[in-house]
Amino acid sequence: MPRPSKGARLYWREAKDRPGVWEIRDAGNVRISTGTDSRSEAESQLAEYISRRHRPSGPAHPSEITCEWALSIYAEEHAAHVTSPQRIGYAIAALEPFWGTLPVGAVKGETCRRYAKSRVHAKTGEPVSAGTIRRELNTLQAAINHCHREGYLLEAPRVAMPAKPPSKERWMTRQEAAWLLRGARALNRDGRHLQDFILHGLYTGSRKETILSMHIDRQSPTGGYVDTVNGILYRRPRGKTETKKRQPTARIPKRYLAHLRRQAAKGRIYVVERQVEREGKVCREMVAEVRKGWARARELGQKMAWKRGIRINLSDVTPHTLKHTAITWALQRGATFWDAAGYFGTSAQTIEKTYGHHSPMHQESAVAAMDKRA
Repeated sequence: MPRPSKGARLYWREAKDRPGVWEIRDAGNVRISTGTDSRSEAESQLAEYISRRHRPSGPAHPSEITCEWALSIYAEEHAAHVTSPQRIGYAIAALEPFWGTLPVGAVKGETCRRYAKSRVHAKTGEPVSAGTIRRELNTLQAAINHCHREGYLLEAPRVAMPAKPPSKERWMTRQEAAWLLRGARALNRDGRHLQDFILHGLYTGSRKETILSMHIDRQSPTGGYVDTVNGILYRRPRGKTETKKRQPTARIPKRYLAHLRRQAAKGRIYVVERQVEREGKVCREMVAEVRKGWARARELGQKMAWKRGIRINLSDVTPHTLKHTAITWALQRGATFWDAAGYFGTSAQTIEKTYGHHSPMHQESAVAAMDKRA
C-alpha cells in the first residue's frame, strides 16, 4: 500500500560546495529551490506555491474562487508590468483583510457597502475618504475583470462603488506658491531639491512621478528628460507605451528654460536630485519621494507668512496641487482649452469642466449676448 502524500512542505538541503538552502517538496517528485536560507522567506514562497497549486485550472464559477486568489492573479500577471505597481499593492493590502476569504460570488452591493463602512484609518480611526474607497474597489473590479478575461472566471460580478466625490479644484495663488517656495528654501537637507520639484510642477504641470524621474539632456528608459538645447520637454521615458495618464511632449517656457540651462551647465543629471557623499566622493542621485520634505515646507511657509501678518492656509496643498495650479494660471492668462489640453496632457473636456471658469473667455459670448440691447 503506497504511503500517503505528505503534501507541500519545506526541506533543508545541504550542499558541499555552497551554502545550504530551503527547497519546496511536493508529490510527484516536485523539488523547487527557494534560493534562500531564511526560514521566513522560504515559508512565504511555500505559501505562494500552495496558493498557485490550488487555483482552478480552468474557468471557475465566482463561488469557487476567492477574492484573494483573484487579487493574487491580478498582482502577478498585471500589476508587475504597470508603471506604479505600488499603488495596486497598497489597494490590495487594504482589500485583503475584508475580501480575502470571501468568494468572488459574494461581490455585490451589500458587501461593497459593508466594506466601505469598515474602512478606517489605522492610526486615527477616522473613516477613509470615498475617493480612497473607490480606488480600492476599482482595483477589486479590475482583478475580477482580469480573471474573467484570462479565462479563470466564467463571469465577472460588478463591484458597487460609492458616489464619486466632487473634483478637487484646489489651486494656489501666486502668494501661496511664493510662500511654499520660501518654506522649501528654509529646509536644510531637502530645500534645494524640493524647490526644484515645485518649480518644475508650476511651470509644466507634470505629475509627481514624472517630475521625480525627469533627466536633463539625456534620454532614459526610466524617466523623461528636458532638452535644454531645443527647449523641449519629453515627459514619457524612452520606449514606454502611452497610457491613460498621458505624458505629452511640450515646449518649455522661456523663463524656466533659462533656469534649466543653468542647471545643465552645473552638470546636473536630474531635474530633482540630491548630492550625497560616498567614500569621500560627492555623488548625484535621483530623489524617490518628497512626502516628508513637502509637509515640512508647507508648515514652514505658512508660519513664515503668518509672522508677516499674511494669513494663508497651505494645509490642504499636495504635490498634485501643482498641476491644478499650473492649469489654472495658464487659463487665467488666456490659454485656450485646446492648447492647455495638449500641453498638460489632460483632455479638453476635463480642462473645460474643471478649470474652464478661470478663463477670461469663459461664457464670453453668452455674457456679450445678455449685455446687448433688444
